[in-house]
Amino acid sequence: MPHPVHDQTPASPCIQVCRIDPASGMCRGCLRTLDEIAGWSNSTNAEKREVLDRVHERRTGVKRVTALR
Repeated sequence: MPHPVHDQTPASPCIQVCRIDPASGMCRGCLRTLDEIAGWSNSTNAEKREVLDRVHERRTGVKRVTALR
């Protein structure tokens, strides 16, 4: 049976503060890499959730554990 949360398209983490940090290669606003930003619109919902999990980990230092993918 489909999982309602996993069927929804995740919102972009972009906060309109688009500045790439030269040292890390990540956007200072959303903490995504250039590849993650460029690929967002063509990514599947599952891939977008993976990016959001990595962004969460970068922000907090805590890895998300998701039971359902």
